[in-house]
Amino acid sequence: MSGNGFTTCLWFDGDAEAAAAYYVSVFKDGKIGRTSRYTEAGPGQAGSVMIVEFEINGQRFVGLNGGPQFPFTEAISFQIHCADEPEADYYYDELTKDGGTESACGWVKDKFGVSWQVIPPGAIDAISDPDPERAARAAAAMMKMKKLDVAELRRAADGFSG
Repeated sequence: MSGNGFTTCLWFDGDAEAAAAYYVSVFKDGKIGRTSRYTEAGPGQAGSVMIVEFEINGQRFVGLNGGPQFPFTEAISFQIHCADEPEADYYYDELTKDGGTESACGWVKDKFGVSWQVIPPGAIDAISDPDPERAARAAAAMMKMKKLDVAELRRAADGFSG
């Protein structure tokens, strides 16, 4: 995993290797790259995992076992633009199981605390309708949802409430 481009570094508190394995199991095209370990120079325990490189959906990541100083927050999230409803359901369900949590507006937090936005096709179109009244109705409906329901967003945009 070298070359030009961006790599996102995710700071973990000792579970970077488990997180990388989890993400490559959730995202079917994922792969683990190089793993580096702390040496006697520290600051981590010699022999423990310092970083693990992995790739999911063509995006490169580095999981760093940096300690408890910097936990994840919703200030950073990853958007998953899904091809269809079954794909959106898959990611939503996978990322919320085993300790993951639902939030609002299609946002979820996985079991490691990383935030994701699961976006089914048509959701952005509904809340970005060129007609501001339609967009406002769809956005108001979205604010009441956890998992995004595109059919309901369209109904709301059309002026029907569920």
